[in-house]
Amino acid sequence: MTIFPLVILALVQGITEFLPISSSGHLVLVHSIFGDSAGWQNHLVLDVAVHVGTLLSVIVYFRKDVMAMLCGALGWAKGDFKSSGSRLTTHLLIASIPVIVVGFILNMFQPEWILLLNIMAVTTLIFGILLWIADRSPEQNKTQEDMNIKDVLIIGCAQALALIPGTSRSGITMTAARFLGYTRTESAHFSLLLAIIAIAGAGTMGGAKLMQEGSATLGLEALVAGTIAFIAGWVSITLMMKWLEKCSFAPFAIYRIILGLALLVIINWEMIYEFFAPLFV
Repeated sequence: MTIFPLVILALVQGITEFLPISSSGHLVLVHSIFGDSAGWQNHLVLDVAVHVGTLLSVIVYFRKDVMAMLCGALGWAKGDFKSSGSRLTTHLLIASIPVIVVGFILNMFQPEWILLLNIMAVTTLIFGILLWIADRSPEQNKTQEDMNIKDVLIIGCAQALALIPGTSRSGITMTAARFLGYTRTESAHFSLLLAIIAIAGAGTMGGAKLMQEGSATLGLEALVAGTIAFIAGWVSITLMMKWLEKCSFAPFAIYRIILGLALLVIINWEMIYEFFAPLFV
């Protein structure tokens, strides 16, 4: 593969994985734009590499929370389920159950409609609008200390929708948290911690498939892609968290709405042209 598509893939994954704008949707666009000429026949190796890179970036950024979660998990053995670390770990695991169940079901049936570009465009638009609405709901001052099992399950069920390209895992979980009354930073904080399990799961599945196929042959390119994704992911997390301390999700919502509409026009241009052409004759 040439270096340019490799860098673009890694940057897109690293930047969009944590922003509420859909990494999977953007990756579909990248693969569609470059096509077979970019050497995507080994794209699974690169996808796994960039997932590992973004996983490391969120772990490094939230290293204190990760350590608290590990201590909390060890505390379970001593019967400690009330410490902040134990509660956080419990909440993240419970919130991950819906996406695991739905993902298993989708993997069994593999519906083709879920990968259609029109579906991606519609979900990009719809969930962009929902993010805008949720971000403007009143009385949003709850923190993770206020989180209960009901809220965790609602956020977890919302995350399962992200299996549809264009929905955005981070976007839908932040939207759900905002609807539940959590602050912008707390919504993003829990969503990004939840990403650790989601990304690790996706990377593990991809790695297992690579081992079965015996096709992990892009060592240097995978290392480069993973490194770029790590740097881009860490920068995007840092900038977004600082932005949300003082500002809103509005730019992300607006971007999604514009992108969704643009994609619908591009994908359906021939049909739109045929419909309006007689009006200008």
